[in-house]
Amino acid sequence: MKKPSPSRSIMKFKNVLFLLILFISVVVNAQSKQVFENPELKTIISTHKVVAIMPYRTSITYKRQPKNFSAEANRDQEKSMSKSIQSSMYTFLLRKAKNYNVSFQDVDKTNILLKKAGMLDKLDEFTNDEIAKVLGVDAIIGGVFETEQTKSEAGAIASAILFGGFGGKTGTGTLTMTLNNGSDGELLWRFFKTMDQGIMASTDDIVESMMRKVSRNFPYAI
Repeated sequence: MKKPSPSRSIMKFKNVLFLLILFISVVVNAQSKQVFENPELKTIISTHKVVAIMPYRTSITYKRQPKNFSAEANRDQEKSMSKSIQSSMYTFLLRKAKNYNVSFQDVDKTNILLKKAGMLDKLDEFTNDEIAKVLGVDAIIGGVFETEQTKSEAGAIASAILFGGFGGKTGTGTLTMTLNNGSDGELLWRFFKTMDQGIMASTDDIVESMMRKVSRNFPYAI
């Protein structure tokens, strides 16, 4: 009986391995993002012209609290990241403006109006329609970013040097993006995604990663 050649066995193994990786990838992707769409979405947004982008609610936690941890410094970092994600989202949408049928309010104007109304640092105390009324917009985009840091950047760099690769994973996170109608605050659309954070991840990278997944599912896409 003729034995199969080593090259044929290797090829068969590679094919099986490829299918296994593909299957795992499909399962992981299916678990890592979720989309909700209001049944009346298309009808409601057909009259929208201007949309505001809120600062993202941000939470930074640690699997193992670092030495010299400061709760105050952590809150400052959360606040800074909140505004950075808002700015990165605005920049992304502005860059792709020709792909959308609405305009987006400048985030500097948004934050000034919110500050004047005494809302900026306590948005969770107001309804979405109250916020939209103050901003004079048809809808608001908001969201939540939560991250748990599992490794310091120094530790990630050391792992990269020891095991190869460009920077290691320093933490995991979830990003939720929501769209609420301005007149009644009703939730129109919601996108949820889990993600890994590399040591070089910026808020631009985070937004870019999420919007690539949103793609043509974004409500205002032409």
